Amino acid sequence: MQILGISGSLRQGSYNTQLLLEAVKELPVGVEFRIYEGLREVPPYDEDDDRDPAHPAVTRLRREFASADAILFATPEYNFSVPGWLKNVIDWASRPPNHSALRYVPVAVIGASTGAYGAVWSQAELRKVLGSCGARVQEGEVALGHAKQAFESDEPLSAEQRAQLRGLLAALVAQAEQRSHAA
Repeated sequence: MQILGISGSLRQGSYNTQLLLEAVKELPVGVEFRIYEGLREVPPYDEDDDRDPAHPAVTRLRREFASADAILFATPEYNFSVPGWLKNVIDWASRPPNHSALRYVPVAVIGASTGAYGAVWSQAELRKVLGSCGARVQEGEVALGHAKQAFESDEPLSAEQRAQLRGLLAALVAQAEQRSHAA
């Protein structure tokens, strides 16, 4: 079983990338996890450029999404919504709709922000977008507010947040296993 991690932040030292690394600690034994490196290379979506063969970065993105058993997204919150780079990746991965690399794929969303609310609005927006693309979205969230201070400590997640993360990941893995047995 392989879970692909997508950090919606391009920043070095991203709190959302660090949150993905915390998620690795809560995965069941035997589940492989890798973080997608390549958001920066994906060009802005333009239907005129959506042709065969696709841009190499788009081909790689679609291949990575399609090969994952499940995807865990970690999103920051920019202006109370999903960062443009992250939305762009979803736009590319979701096309063409009948062959979307997201269609029927189990996904979950977590988020960290420097504000108090831990990217809850962008998480809700991202779950909506992923659902509209045909992904199987896990309900629930892990919202890490005041991420700068949290990651300066030895234990960035509270016991409650860690339990939420463990539960969300268990549900994601269970849905991915169910999908693989049905195939």
